[in-house]
Amino acid sequence: MTDVQGTDVDIPTADGIADAYAAHPADGLPRPGVLLYQDAYGLRPQLRAMADRLASAGYTVLVPNVFYRHGRSPIGKVPEFIDPSADPAIWKRIGPVMASLTPDLTRRDADAYLDWFAGSPPAADGPVALTGYCMGARLALRTAATHADRVAAAAGFHGGRLATDAPDSPHLGAGRITAELYFGHADQDPSMPEEQIRRLTDSLTAAGVRHTSEVYPGARHGYTQADTPAYDPVADERHWAALLALLERAF
Repeated sequence: MTDVQGTDVDIPTADGIADAYAAHPADGLPRPGVLLYQDAYGLRPQLRAMADRLASAGYTVLVPNVFYRHGRSPIGKVPEFIDPSADPAIWKRIGPVMASLTPDLTRRDADAYLDWFAGSPPAADGPVALTGYCMGARLALRTAATHADRVAAAAGFHGGRLATDAPDSPHLGAGRITAELYFGHADQDPSMPEEQIRRLTDSLTAAGVRHTSEVYPGARHGYTQADTPAYDPVADERHWAALLALLERAF
């Protein structure tokens, strides 16, 4: 592990400025890039800490506020410990914001995020890796399909609705993916039931995509997020081991 430098950055996009957090080893040498896609609760100390941990392992990490069209982070009231049972209205506030991030906007934003790596001295030349959490897993899967030539690997953890019946379901882009993928599904996750896990796996297999799909026993949706009641330290450490192994293979 190495010392880390973290900074707030602004990223020009086709629709405005996305605020973001960037972290990289303090020596400033070019390192492989990792785009970290947030969960629904947004850019906050928990995700900054995750970015720092990745950076300490030798990567240049970017965590954009994907909801930037609704304002700079944090979007709305985000408590230090996020417990939806204590704030039942939180999803009424977050739901419409999430729904507004369409597949087309996701593609356009990914252009800007990946361009940031291309123009950032601490980021090495070449493709980057992606990792996403909850809704971020969908963004990672979509980006791996829409920017195949710029993505070396992609991971998704406790992702939901990755393989639905919708005509724009993320799994339908499998045929365009060239990166290696890893998915760590939460066993106790109604947003990603066994049927969807099987559909996702079957689509990736049929498309010839290198992938690993694992179910973490007993884990809940959000198991990597230490500032929520869903946090599971055992599942979280398993996630780190799987993610770092994927990155080592990619770079």
